[in-house]
Amino acid sequence: MPELPEVETTLRGIEPWLLNQTIEKIVVRQPQLRWPVVEEIQRLQGQSVRALSRRSKYILIETAVGTAIWHLGMSGSLRLVEAEAPIKKHDHIDWHLSNGKILRYHDPRRFGALLWVAPGQTSEYLEHLGPEPLSNDFSNAHLFNRSRGKSQAVKTFIMDGRVVVGVGNIYANESLFLAGIRPHTAAGKISKARYQKLSIIIRDVLAAAIEQGGTTLRDFVGGDGKPGYFAQQLFVYGRGGAPCKVCQTTLKEIRQGQRATVYCPKCQR
Repeated sequence: MPELPEVETTLRGIEPWLLNQTIEKIVVRQPQLRWPVVEEIQRLQGQSVRALSRRSKYILIETAVGTAIWHLGMSGSLRLVEAEAPIKKHDHIDWHLSNGKILRYHDPRRFGALLWVAPGQTSEYLEHLGPEPLSNDFSNAHLFNRSRGKSQAVKTFIMDGRVVVGVGNIYANESLFLAGIRPHTAAGKISKARYQKLSIIIRDVLAAAIEQGGTTLRDFVGGDGKPGYFAQQLFVYGRGGAPCKVCQTTLKEIRQGQRATVYCPKCQR
């Protein structure tokens, strides 16, 4: 699933080609995504793109008549293609732009979404989100205070979008390894000092992944069509049963909330 760095990479890839461009035509070949594509999306035709931004794993594209909100789901991607580019299977939505390019949405599993918000309104999917991990609102004090009294595992705690957004499975595994914290430790039992280290590492891991184009997994490619390369640096994710890159101990793999968790029993405690 594309995580925050992949979504940020996509945003940076498409922004120069969309900003101040007019959306001349919208073609929806498959409206049945995670949620049906609403008719209001067609209002964007003839509108100029005023701004692009990201909130958690959502890409917001603002115009005078409303804001389109993309979510890439598990296998979705947005990329710029030439007008004559052949349509492939699972190419569900095209935005024809005034610069001659097409913003094309490709999603084999159709778990992504294209949402609509009228001017002055807020999407229900964004209302209850926690702070951005790369913003000043995210800190060790925030994690420590939110964790008090919680018995849930620290990995699921930091993956909760109400606590902090965008720390998906890949980067939760990697951050906890680098912080030396076992993923199944109760969130409420971790000290403030350890949360201080963890919050810094979460920032660093996500920032590094963004700079290197995200993590290449299955169908993900950036907005420019180029894959990410952060996967080359993963310490634990997807490496269950392999030797730890630090101490050579065999990495353990467990399931937490239907997702794979990999950790080093020696480096993490």
